[in-house]
Amino acid sequence: MGVNTYIGIGPNSMFKSISEQSNIKMPSFFGYMLYSVVILIPCFILISVILALA
Repeated sequence: MGVNTYIGIGPNSMFKSISEQSNIKMPSFFGYMLYSVVILIPCFILISVILALA
């Protein structure tokens, strides 16, 4: 939950502005949410199952 604090939002804002100045396309909020649903959540579930069985 550090992103909800001033300490957490500062590095995120700096990273976004540096990326945009370098003409690197950053995903929107919904683009990142799509990425997390398609890639990150299945990886989390797979790792949880593997560790539960070990």
